[in-house]
Amino acid sequence: MTRLLDVENLTLQFDTDEGRITAVENVSFDLEAGEVMGLVGESGSGKSVTAKALMKLNPGNAHYGENTKIDLHLEDGSVDIMSLKTNKEMEIVRGCAISMIFQEPMASFAPAITIGDQMVEQLLIHTDLNKKQARDLSIEMLDRVGISDAAHRFKQFAFELSGGMRQRAMISMALSTSPKQLIADEPTTALDVTIQAQVIDLMKDLVAEFGMGIIFITHDLGVVAQTCDKVAVMYLGRLIEQGPVREVIRNPKHPYTKGLLDALPRLDDLDAPLIPVPGDIPSPLERPAGCVFNNRCAVAIEGRCTVEVPKFTQVDATHSVACHFAAEALK
Repeated sequence: MTRLLDVENLTLQFDTDEGRITAVENVSFDLEAGEVMGLVGESGSGKSVTAKALMKLNPGNAHYGENTKIDLHLEDGSVDIMSLKTNKEMEIVRGCAISMIFQEPMASFAPAITIGDQMVEQLLIHTDLNKKQARDLSIEMLDRVGISDAAHRFKQFAFELSGGMRQRAMISMALSTSPKQLIADEPTTALDVTIQAQVIDLMKDLVAEFGMGIIFITHDLGVVAQTCDKVAVMYLGRLIEQGPVREVIRNPKHPYTKGLLDALPRLDDLDAPLIPVPGDIPSPLERPAGCVFNNRCAVAIEGRCTVEVPKFTQVDATHSVACHFAAEALK
């Protein structure tokens, strides 16, 4: 595989009325062309903020860390995303080399412009297609994501579509430019299981066809297991475990990862109670010192987990975990 994306020491803070808060801290990962990475964690873990940082889409009160590096490797050279300052400079990234499927489709479409006109506009900006070709491709993509009577839906406004249909229209819009990097933020949330399978199959086809890399943000570890090559588990702005998806799911090392897996319903024992992760994720204003998970962890080491930030320990060549307890167990 060819390296597509390198993220090093991504730190992101926001100015708020309560002061400057840390949303993402020292996050590093990489992605190969044709690889799908699942980014999982509870709401408030920093997954969407991390994804938006790859296109510098976070609001104006955002501050990136001095050591943050985001490099996108394309056929004609590498792009240092952190060095891009203006919207014009960002065009090579936003909607062209990188596309994003957002969580809320209603907020992603202009309400007074038809779905089709918005799809055609972005294709005219980011490709060499003429208006007719852009229209034909847009209708084809609407059809490929399971929208019936795509030529008619092409002429409709977002408010005329159901929630699931709007989600599919947004997915087709993101995929129509054949980006090298796709960020899918909970892309199947509003879809029934049949359409979920259809969309996941479409993404797999595009990975095979274009060598596209995908960052798949989701709460559904079942979807991660079926879709992703590797997984990164995130909690309160930090990555805490990452590795090949089957290895992490079968052999989780971090107590939080184990908690997420224990919270899943078991098809082989329908009477087994669900076991939630105890407690709630803290506010970024109240980040615990040391390991950010220590106030919810049943195996926290007294005097260490509350003071010392854990570093990544290699479980094997491709699987790593940031946990004092796991590091001691691996010795």
